[in-house]
Amino acid sequence: MSSQESAQVSIDEAVVSGILSARIRPGTRLSENEVASLFNVSRTRVREAMMRLEQRGIVKVSPRRGWFVVEPSAEEATDVYAARRVIEAGLLASMNHLSDIGRETLHAHLTEEKAAIAAGDRQRLTCLMGDFHIRIAELSGNPILVEILRDLTARTILISLIYQSDFHAMQSHLGHCRIVTAMEEGDFEKAAALAVEHLDEVETGLDLTRRPDPLADLRRSLSLPPQVPNATHKTKP
Repeated sequence: MSSQESAQVSIDEAVVSGILSARIRPGTRLSENEVASLFNVSRTRVREAMMRLEQRGIVKVSPRRGWFVVEPSAEEATDVYAARRVIEAGLLASMNHLSDIGRETLHAHLTEEKAAIAAGDRQRLTCLMGDFHIRIAELSGNPILVEILRDLTARTILISLIYQSDFHAMQSHLGHCRIVTAMEEGDFEKAAALAVEHLDEVETGLDLTRRPDPLADLRRSLSLPPQVPNATHKTKP
């Protein structure tokens, strides 16, 4: 692989990794000039990488304005969760064994989740909650499934940053624990059902009446309070 091709892959990976770790937020502008400077490549190479990310549903182009990380609509959010239910349930149902290494990997991950919950580290938790599902895909040994689930998880994180008003970290952590327990018991059909139940709970916690705040970045920079929802927005009891 040439250095230019390697840089192009690195751009793809850097953007997706930034989203998975919640460092890159929905609507973030990705300047071709700035990205080209950071990766020491031409704007043509950056544009090619962005077009690949656009095909994966990660970024979009706005005429005369440039490339932006997507801000998923409510309809897209519903479609993403529907796709994840099908893929993750099918993945778990197709498994029949959890290796010792796999068990250690999942338990180490759950320990990290508990530590992040105790520390109140929301950004770290966002990363870990999504990464749990990618770890399970990696245990399948199927790189295509890992790539698909990685992209879907990135889009899920963008969705949660827009529509998730309350972050129920412990609820998600316990859902993960139940899935791992079923896998350890060798009951992968149960693990699949628990994965669907877990995704249902997370999706139910979204407020899909919310809309992105176009002034969010400036608001944070000026330390102004969050946008107050208007009367048409759903409120929590």
